[in-house]
Amino acid sequence: MSETKELSPVEETKINSNNLRGKIAEGLDQNIDSYEEDEKQLLKFHGLYQQKDRDRKKDENGNDIEAPTSFMIRGRIPGGRLTAEQYLVWDALGDKFGGGAIRLTTRQSVQLHTLRIFHLREVMQEINKINLSSMGACGDVVRNVTQAVNPLGKKDLQLLDGVAQLLSDHFKYKTNAYAEVWLGDKQVNKDEEDPIYGKTYLPRKFKIAVTLAGNNTVDLYANDMGFAATLTSDGNIDGYFVFAGGGFGMTHNKPETFARAASLLGWVPGSALIPVAEAIVTAHRDFGDRTNRKHARLKYVLADKGVEWFRSEVESRSKVTLDQSKVLPKWETPSYLGWSQREDGTLSLGFHTLAGRIKDFPGKPLKSALKEIIGGYKLGVQITADQDLILIGIKKEDQNKIEKRLEELNVSSKSPSPLYDRALACPALPTCALALTESERSFPELLNGIQKVLEKHGLSDRAPVVRMTGCPNGCARPYSAEVGIVGQQAGGKYSLFFGADSEGTKVGEYVAKKVAFADIPAQLEKAFILWKEEGNPGEKFGDYVNRFPLDKFRDVLGSM
Repeated sequence: MSETKELSPVEETKINSNNLRGKIAEGLDQNIDSYEEDEKQLLKFHGLYQQKDRDRKKDENGNDIEAPTSFMIRGRIPGGRLTAEQYLVWDALGDKFGGGAIRLTTRQSVQLHTLRIFHLREVMQEINKINLSSMGACGDVVRNVTQAVNPLGKKDLQLLDGVAQLLSDHFKYKTNAYAEVWLGDKQVNKDEEDPIYGKTYLPRKFKIAVTLAGNNTVDLYANDMGFAATLTSDGNIDGYFVFAGGGFGMTHNKPETFARAASLLGWVPGSALIPVAEAIVTAHRDFGDRTNRKHARLKYVLADKGVEWFRSEVESRSKVTLDQSKVLPKWETPSYLGWSQREDGTLSLGFHTLAGRIKDFPGKPLKSALKEIIGGYKLGVQITADQDLILIGIKKEDQNKIEKRLEELNVSSKSPSPLYDRALACPALPTCALALTESERSFPELLNGIQKVLEKHGLSDRAPVVRMTGCPNGCARPYSAEVGIVGQQAGGKYSLFFGADSEGTKVGEYVAKKVAFADIPAQLEKAFILWKEEGNPGEKFGDYVNRFPLDKFRDVLGSM
């Protein structure tokens, strides 16, 4: 266990929480408006964030009217896989409680925003009816497990369904608090200490991704723990490359906090999946910092103690040797957008949704269109780590009918250009309490400005991966993007990050600070001109940048 002088307040809250119950149920029963700090922290373990609408309303005299407290709920949806029925329930909850919208997340989940406290039990119970929950979707535990998407219905990728589900189930916390508070189960007073999490759970959140070696549609290096499966000659999983220590939260101007790409620990046979996974999670439990939450992610354990030390610790705990001799194949991030032929003879449609916001926009009824198509044709759904949808199981004879109906509704499944294909943005203002600047709401305007620059210089066909967040916590993975745009200062000032690559195998660093929103396209143009003049034919922006010291670009942008 790491040495501690004084536990952070959140650690004390967990210890005194009665195994995550706290006073959550009492607040619901008393119909309170909002929770105090201890319960706000515990709500996260139940998949909820308490929020305020920061776009404060004004009365007829121009005075601020305090917006009511609202809640955001996030689903636990391993691999982002939903049946038509499950999707339609989320859709209906969005209509009834979420302001007419649902939101796809970068961890293949669904969020509902603007819920009121008196909605929460009904929402939880409706989700439970479709065999899903929000249990552990937030908080200091293993969160939603992501997996590589499978638009082609390939048998090797289908093997990951069971892997993601197994990991999700294994690391679901054992206390009965969730069922008691939300689903009406009777009080269980003798919860045993959780065999993995103990009484204090993990020091911070923990993210897991699974994929096939060579396929990086999950941004594997952004995770606390990742497994890249390898296959036998007959197409079965024989083992995994194991990664640990990725994570993106940081604080501007505090170099002791930083984004970090996960480290490859080695390869293990398939039978070692759970022992090794549990060893990594419990090592975080025991050595993570419980005094300073800004230093509590697993990435800091590896950074402080070293990869070799961590590898030895995992081997000791799991009794499994991590084979360092196997060669990792080259990563590729195949596109899943558009129509694809599946191995079973049906089709899939990779449906682009900028920033994952599913609602009926003026002149573009996106939410209604998806509801009609998914429900009418009974399609399966896989949410992607890039906030898109893959509609699965479309009969060939229905393709033209679906395309015609989308055209009638003025809804396109396509992204406007390659720049938009993998672009991400976090919600930021007005609901996120941590946001310093706009993100999702300003993202279309920003992308339009960047697109014009790319077209001006003939670079649109190899547009970089661009991601934007309203604060440095990195929820939309800006640090593994070729261009990361991170909110730094209220009033619309952003930091720019270069140095990552299109496959997400490394993280970027500052190249400019306090750039005004309106100036971002012009600042990027300076670097894009060099890319056009000095880049190799067809070279991606991230690969070009990584051939030079970043100081070259800091000097060019000139706003550090």
